Amino acid sequence: MIDLDNTLVDRAAAFRTWAELFHRRYVPADPSAVAWLVHADADGYEPRDRLALSVRDRFGLSPRAYSELVNDLRQGMADHLEVDPQVPAALKAARTGGWTVAVVTNGDVEQQERKLRLTKLDEEVDTWVISAAVGVKKPDPEIFRHAARSAGTELDGAWMIGDSAHADIAGAYNLSLRSVWVRRGRPWQEEAFAPTMTADTCQQAIELAVASSPA
Repeated sequence: MIDLDNTLVDRAAAFRTWAELFHRRYVPADPSAVAWLVHADADGYEPRDRLALSVRDRFGLSPRAYSELVNDLRQGMADHLEVDPQVPAALKAARTGGWTVAVVTNGDVEQQERKLRLTKLDEEVDTWVISAAVGVKKPDPEIFRHAARSAGTELDGAWMIGDSAHADIAGAYNLSLRSVWVRRGRPWQEEAFAPTMTADTCQQAIELAVASSPA
């Protein structure tokens, strides 16, 4: 099982690209706009409706600009997403080796499926489970069970790969699953649990999991 945002795709970079475009289009006189937007986004964890209202109030947006902002946030910046070409190659190698790959992601169905389609990652995995579709979010154990059922397999022997300590690694830990944390330049800070392994990139994380146990 593998996370989508900031694991399979660099959501943080996509959001910054969007923030820079927003800055140039709507608030070019505010030099702090990009940094403020990135901070307010909270790496994607700030609820979209609340973020939209904060941006509107912070920059005094016109009704038209606010409408466009809401649309952009609902679309998840998918148009700005880029995939490291080594990631599809690693996924393909894993599946060729007998692994079943399921994306497990929190978020809105339309938004997350759009990301998968536009990046063509939908062609590189076996299935996906989106929290809004099943009514539970990571780290709730049930979303991982949904993923196993969707893949037609069991959780025994499964791995979880992701960048979120709370959503991905804690979720795996609570089910006694092995995990790889994509550190994104950050130190591990949790004391109550830890990943089985850590990796610098998604590609490396996939390869570590594949190399550590048979499919």
